[in-house]
Amino acid sequence: MSAEATVSTDAGDDDRAGPDTATDWRRLDRRTVLVSALVTVGVAAGAAVPTTLGLSGRFGLGHAVAWVLAGAFVLIGSAAAGDYVRWRRTRYRVGAERVELHTGLFLVKKRSLARERIRSVDLTAHPLQRVLGLVTVRIGTGEHSGGESTLELDPVPKAEGERLRRELLERTATGTPGTHREGELVALDPRWIRYAPVSFVAPALGGAAVGAVMQVSDWFGAQGQVIDWVGDRFRDTSLTAMIVALALAAVAAGVVGALGLWIEMWWSYRLEREPGGTLRIRRGLLTSRSVSIEERRLRGVDLVEPLGIRLFGAARVDAITTGLAKDDEEQHGDHNTLLPAAPRPVADTVAADVLRATTSPTRAALTGHPLAARGRRLRRAFWAVVVPVCVQGVLGVLLTPVLLWTALGCAAVGLPLGVFLARDAYRGLGHALSGDYLVVRSGTVRRSTAALERAGVIGWTVRQTFFQRRSGVLSLTATTAAGAGAYTAYDADASEGLDFASEAVPGLLEPFLERTPAAG
Repeated sequence: MSAEATVSTDAGDDDRAGPDTATDWRRLDRRTVLVSALVTVGVAAGAAVPTTLGLSGRFGLGHAVAWVLAGAFVLIGSAAAGDYVRWRRTRYRVGAERVELHTGLFLVKKRSLARERIRSVDLTAHPLQRVLGLVTVRIGTGEHSGGESTLELDPVPKAEGERLRRELLERTATGTPGTHREGELVALDPRWIRYAPVSFVAPALGGAAVGAVMQVSDWFGAQGQVIDWVGDRFRDTSLTAMIVALALAAVAAGVVGALGLWIEMWWSYRLEREPGGTLRIRRGLLTSRSVSIEERRLRGVDLVEPLGIRLFGAARVDAITTGLAKDDEEQHGDHNTLLPAAPRPVADTVAADVLRATTSPTRAALTGHPLAARGRRLRRAFWAVVVPVCVQGVLGVLLTPVLLWTALGCAAVGLPLGVFLARDAYRGLGHALSGDYLVVRSGTVRRSTAALERAGVIGWTVRQTFFQRRSGVLSLTATTAAGAGAYTAYDADASEGLDFASEAVPGLLEPFLERTPAAG
């Protein structure tokens, strides 16, 4: 087992350790108490204003302030005392074979990870930790077993965190053979920020900003006044103009938010190859992050092109690798991203450097899929638009003519848009073999070009529905223990697709194929 956990009710177990323990076992940094107290001060300060306003109506301003201050002192003191106990009762050590962590007061939890199973040692530091020179270290096996596959040391000095990262990721191998350079592979180009406003994050943040304004105004009982104020600003304008203006304001707020989020996430970004065959990604303006990926666990790359970014000729690069599974508290969508949205040539170059390939597999010429695949996508787009339009039309006849106009609007906008997306999705389909990698591409709103190491394929799933059989196409899914776990070539020609799978991993699919003798 890679992770073990036992519980003991003996609170004095650590204190009776033998002579070697005094030098082997280490504590977390004692400044964790200060960090906890300062964080709680921020929380208390944020809650103090609305709480004081709420209490002042009942007890008067003076008494409300006194109660809030007393509560804040109790809250801060409790948090500091709790973290002091955690600091006193937490020990860790790195042995020749295992990393051990003991923590707890009344119930002492003892956990350990076998060093040979450790796949990641990631460092993060929020702004307060950065000021104090501290980091949080997460040591993981990359297994999907919840928190039991991860040990967290929060916090330790930055130098200690770097020492642990180097020591635990050290391998006897000298690295993956190849001609590609070590050191810095790529660093942040500030011009890449231009792709942030065209990502799907911008409209989502715009909607969130509108929702936040309404929610906060509701907390203070001022939502009606906010609505009246907006109405007064547009009293002399039409409803259409007001909707357009508010939508533009939301988009502007989303763009500002997307720019700020991009700067926070990717400032100081660097991708490096370290001696011994480890890729390291470092990034972050306020909260610094460091993610390490062993090259021997890398099974390929996924070049991702969301629609907005793709229209501007950009793409990001994600790693297809084992050993990056996070616990439930660390499910970040970007933990496997090797390169943020950047010009497509840069993305292809980084993919080649990461894979130690002369030419990136993501540049390979792909075999297109038959016209039947285009027809399937056009039909899906048609029904996706026609069904809601028909529903609105029926309701418009039965209830109100307004729905007839909305149905007409949906048809006028939805049909051209559906045809565009369907044709674009068809143009994106493709598959190929490029050296040691098989390449599959699909998608329109989120186009993905996955280059998967052929040796990492552990199985094939062949899917052919009734309608696919009539069209002479099928979908082939390569299963792997890395990345998303499955990568699919959708609606490929039946004969061509099976030949592709058979050639990609010789012998794996062959026992299930029936070869038709060529006509004499």
